[in-house]
Amino acid sequence: MKIKRRERDAILQSLQSGLVPRQGLHLIQVGRKLETEAILKDVERIKDGSASFRIIVGRFGSGKSFFINLARTVALTQDLVVIQADFSMERRLYSTTGDARALYSELMKNMATRSQPDGGALASVCEKWISKIRQSVLSSGGTEEEIETHLERSLEDLQELVGGFEFVEVLKIYFRGWQSGDSQLQSKAIKWLRAEYSTKTEARQDLGVRRIIDDENFYDSLKLLARFCKKAGYDGLMVALDELVVLTHRLPSTRARTSNFESILTFLNDAIQGKAEGLGFLIAGTDDSLTDQRRGLYSYEALRSRLAENRFADETLVDLSGPVIRLQSLSPEDLFVLLRNVSLVHANGDKERRLVPDEGIHEILSQANDRLGAEFFKTPRDIIRSFVGLLNIVEQNPEKTWEDILGLSVEDVFQKETTAQSVEEEIENEEEQQNDDLTEFTM
Repeated sequence: MKIKRRERDAILQSLQSGLVPRQGLHLIQVGRKLETEAILKDVERIKDGSASFRIIVGRFGSGKSFFINLARTVALTQDLVVIQADFSMERRLYSTTGDARALYSELMKNMATRSQPDGGALASVCEKWISKIRQSVLSSGGTEEEIETHLERSLEDLQELVGGFEFVEVLKIYFRGWQSGDSQLQSKAIKWLRAEYSTKTEARQDLGVRRIIDDENFYDSLKLLARFCKKAGYDGLMVALDELVVLTHRLPSTRARTSNFESILTFLNDAIQGKAEGLGFLIAGTDDSLTDQRRGLYSYEALRSRLAENRFADETLVDLSGPVIRLQSLSPEDLFVLLRNVSLVHANGDKERRLVPDEGIHEILSQANDRLGAEFFKTPRDIIRSFVGLLNIVEQNPEKTWEDILGLSVEDVFQKETTAQSVEEEIENEEEQQNDDLTEFTM
C-alpha cells in the first residue's frame, strides 16, 4: 500500500522521539488482540447508552500511550466523540485553583470525531446537531422559524441534570449566532462550552448566563456533554486521560491525591451502577500508579477493593472483564512484525525498497536479546526508537550496508537507549523518595 510522504514523516518522527503518532497507527499496530476486543465491547456498551471505565497499566515504554491512541481510533471509527488530554500539575481532576477547569478546557480543545480526527471538533458537533434538527423540521413541512422551538424540545431532558439549564441556554445562543451569521456570538458560546471563562461576571456580560464550567462541576459537565453528543447524532463520548502517575506520584499532598482519587472513584461507581449514559473513561498509568500501597490508587481502600485484579490471572491466563487492563510484554514474534511494519513505512509502503530486510530484523532482535535478555522485550518504545535510528543511518549513508552497521554498532545503539532509560528511572526514583511523606533512616 502506498503511504503518503507526509504521513510517513509524521509517523517516523514521532516514533524516533518516543511519541505516539496521531495518524497511521493501523500501519504499525501488532498484537493486543484481546485488549482491543475488550475496548470494542466497551464501545458497544457506550453505544447502547451505558457507561464504561478502564485503567490501562504497564511499565514505562510498554505501549500505554500507543494503546490509548489505538482505542481512540477504534472509538472514532465507531462514530463516538473522543476527548483526550494528559494529566499534569496544572491539569487534574480535582482542584480549587482552576486546575480541573484547565483539564476540561484541554479535553474540549482536543475533541475529535471521525470526520475531524485531529481535534477542534466542538463547533462541528454543534452544527451537526443543528443540521439534524433543521433537516427533520424542513422535511416534515416545517419552516425555518420553527427550528428553534424543536431545538429547545430536543434539549428539555438535559435541563434536569446539574448545570443543564445554562448548558442548554448556551447551545441556544450558539444556534442564534449560527442562524443570524453572527460569528462573534458563536465564538462566545464555544468559549463557554470549552470552559474558557474564568469568572461568572464575564460570562454573564457576554452571554447572560450566571454559571460557568469550573472545578466544582467538572464531572457534571462531562455527563451533559455525553448526552448532547448523543442528541447531535453520535453514538457516545469517550474520555481518554494519560499520565495517571502525575496524580499518584507527583502531587506532594496526601489530601490532594485523595481528592483526585475520590473523583476517579465517582467515575468508576457511576460506570458500574449505570448512572452515566453514553460515557466511557480510559485512564493510562504505570504499574506503581495502580498498585503502590502508599501513593497509588491502591492506597485508597475504596478504589483498591474495586480495582483488585483476578488473583487467578497471570501472563498466560488473562481476565479483561474487570476495569483494569494490564498490558503484557510483546512477544518476540510481535516485535518482529512491528519492526517489519516500521521498515515498510520507512520505505513508503514499497516492500522492494526496504533498507533492512527480514534477516536484518532477526539479527537485531537476536543480538539485543543475547545482550539484554528478556528485559529488552518489555519496552517497545526503546526498540522502535533504536530501529528507526538504524534505518535513518542506512538511508543517509548509502555506502554502508545494514550488515556493516549492525556489525559495528548495534550493541552500542541499544546500550545507549538502555542506559538513558536507567538514568531516567533513577531520577524518577529520587524524586519519589524526596516526595515521600515518610523517610527511613538507620543509625
